[in-house]
Amino acid sequence: MSQASSTRNGPSGAAPATGKKGGNSKAYALMASGTMVSRGLGFLRTALLTYAIGALTLADIFEKANVIPTIIFMLLAGGIFNVVLVPQLIKVSKRADRGSDYTSRLITLTVVVMGAATILLTLLAGPIIKILTLNWSDAELALGTTFTYWCMPQVFFYGVYAVVGQVLNAHGRFGAYMWAPVANNVVQLAVIGTFIGLFGAYDGANRQVEDWTSQQTVLLAGGSTLGIAIQALVLFWPLARTGLGIRPKFGWRGMGLRHVGKLAAWTLSAMAIGNISSLMFSRLVSGATAVRAEMSLVAGASVQGEVQLNITQLITVLPHSIFALSLATVLFNEFTKAFHDNRHQEIAPLLSRGLRSTAVPVVFASIAFIVLAGPLGRIFASSASTANQTGAAIGQLLVLTALGLPFKSISFFLMRVFYAEEDTRTPMIIQSVVAVLGVATAYLLALVVPMTKIAIVIALLFGLMNILSAVIAHVLVVRRYGDYGTGEVADAYIRIGWMSALSGVVGAVVLALMGGYNYGFAWDSIGHAVLSIAISGSCMLVVFLVLLRTARSPELEEFLGPLARRIPSLRRH
Repeated sequence: MSQASSTRNGPSGAAPATGKKGGNSKAYALMASGTMVSRGLGFLRTALLTYAIGALTLADIFEKANVIPTIIFMLLAGGIFNVVLVPQLIKVSKRADRGSDYTSRLITLTVVVMGAATILLTLLAGPIIKILTLNWSDAELALGTTFTYWCMPQVFFYGVYAVVGQVLNAHGRFGAYMWAPVANNVVQLAVIGTFIGLFGAYDGANRQVEDWTSQQTVLLAGGSTLGIAIQALVLFWPLARTGLGIRPKFGWRGMGLRHVGKLAAWTLSAMAIGNISSLMFSRLVSGATAVRAEMSLVAGASVQGEVQLNITQLITVLPHSIFALSLATVLFNEFTKAFHDNRHQEIAPLLSRGLRSTAVPVVFASIAFIVLAGPLGRIFASSASTANQTGAAIGQLLVLTALGLPFKSISFFLMRVFYAEEDTRTPMIIQSVVAVLGVATAYLLALVVPMTKIAIVIALLFGLMNILSAVIAHVLVVRRYGDYGTGEVADAYIRIGWMSALSGVVGAVVLALMGGYNYGFAWDSIGHAVLSIAISGSCMLVVFLVLLRTARSPELEEFLGPLARRIPSLRRH
């Protein structure tokens, strides 16, 4: 399972459906490149932010305020935009006016509803912060409320971004929607850079909350909202180029939203339960913030809080987003066609191929995260005197989170089969059962586990929830569609796991020589951490590919096949 905050650019849209065969490759290339650049800038933005304000109490407070709008938007309307509206927009785009009237009404409705909701939520910033935090002091609640006032308008811009992006997708303009978050990250990098230039980087001061100023709040929180606003507003330029002639238009009867909403009720319910569980986990881990404030600076730096937990989610979601999500998007179309043409016998081979192909990058990434956890944590630990303690705290969570990564991708693939058959009820039940069990277990354990360790408990729970989700989905898929070659898939993961582990040993030896496990060279600075990761990770990757090639692993060919067909030099090898 992953926090909603694992992405800093807000909710992502549904996969596009294109009707032009020749345009699919270009569309996917545009989306993939936008995702890659955005993720890279997101990493840089998070690292620069921790350099600016650290990763302790104040960072937890800002993280809480900056993440709440994302989760609330997904809870209130994310499913409606990303699930309900896509098929409707594609349908109306085939009308004589290319859907101009419908789209104008829809965008007007979005502006009105999201505007009103945002005003109400902003006025309720204080109560919202109190509800979603645990044992915060009056000073922490006051600063959290102020941050939330400045961040809550993001809800409105998320709504505008989502609806305009889906309009563009429906008219075959996929690139703008995926590249708009890049503009957001560029703005936020500029804001954080300005912050450092004006106020300096975090120096390890222990009175950060008490000494915080209004000017710092306006620049940091206001700049974060500005980035989301730019992300939404840049889409109006490609929207104007569609020639739809969008203008304010009221009168929303007859748009068919109630009918389509009923069809997607199960999916919307699943999204609501998932986001409520994210808020509940977030509330629980916020208890670490209150405890840390009562400890010494060095001891407090070793306590994981909301920032550290979300950073590990940001890191581990990367291989899943790039590889599992991309491949699942492609195979989803094949699943759907097979069901539509009543070729059910093709489902099992497709599923087996997808799971085995994904094992190559995802299992390797899991081992790499475990081996490189320390230096990776150091990148996001600022340059204060407590950087090593904070980096180690992040690294500990990263190891636990990485253990469940392969099961996250397995579960995701298995769920695609149900969605391809237009069964949204089964995934909703699976996700709801796992979410409820996870939240209940977390709050029960919180009764006996000290708050200084609660983030560790939740990170471990996320991995166990991924495993449980994969197991339940596997049982239901086999029961409904028959075995998809479970033994063959398991064998692939075990073989690739051993090869990843062997390459991990090599990487660990190289990293140890660079002081990666005893606060040596790899911990001296962020630059040294990056260099150590690059050298150790490259050694791991070379050994891993050589082992796969020597063993003539069919999964390597399946994984690299699509790339090899486009890159002649890779095909020759």
